[in-house]
Amino acid sequence: MEAFIRFTNQTQGRDRLFRAAQYTCMLLRYLLEPKAGKEEVVTKLKTLESSVSTGRKWLRLGNAVHALQAAQQSMRASALVPRVCLTLAHLNRVVFFVCDTVLWGRSVGLAPGIDREKWHLWATRHYCCSLLLSLLRDLYEVSWRMEQAAQDRAASEKSPSQEPLGYSVADEETEWLQSFFLLLFRSLWGHPPLLLDTVKNLGDILIPLDQLGIYKSNPGVIGLGGLVSSVAGIITTAWPHLRLKTP
Repeated sequence: MEAFIRFTNQTQGRDRLFRAAQYTCMLLRYLLEPKAGKEEVVTKLKTLESSVSTGRKWLRLGNAVHALQAAQQSMRASALVPRVCLTLAHLNRVVFFVCDTVLWGRSVGLAPGIDREKWHLWATRHYCCSLLLSLLRDLYEVSWRMEQAAQDRAASEKSPSQEPLGYSVADEETEWLQSFFLLLFRSLWGHPPLLLDTVKNLGDILIPLDQLGIYKSNPGVIGLGGLVSSVAGIITTAWPHLRLKTP
């Protein structure tokens, strides 16, 4: 109970919960729309989804300052690739939150003359760039972990393996693929923070790609990706030791 209270007392924690509710509504709405007699439930889910989305904008006010502070901290990373990727990702998040604040001001009538479509496009582009840079950082971490696992595996092998009878190029390719996926699985499963961060970013990237028309999805796929990403975010917020640290 204390952990739950501590979690809900955080602005980020409440945002994660509202986000999970928002994409759960989207997913349920997509699943129920084709079914007859569910029109009223679908309408209620759509209204709830819109209300939660609007409420989340209040929670994101001021996040640009936090993103700017995170960019300053990431500039002190020792490794070059994470330092560049994270710094640029956080700077793109700063622009995204600024655009999001402007859009919030228009929605409440503080800036009625704002071109909503233009600002929404800018926000989506910078959000997409931030996620792509975060995924690039995750890819770097995964490749580094896989390299370490491969070196450990090679060192543990006492003698070279014998080629079986009937060995062919196809066998070699199959063995290579099996080794690759095994190393990938071990690298992610053995480092939960990296696994959670990768899952979170992969789930999120579907949203801006769809809005920009780069990779069109349906509300069911986006809702599922957003829900999985939100659950991963809830876990890292509730248990900070599972958050991927900057090297």
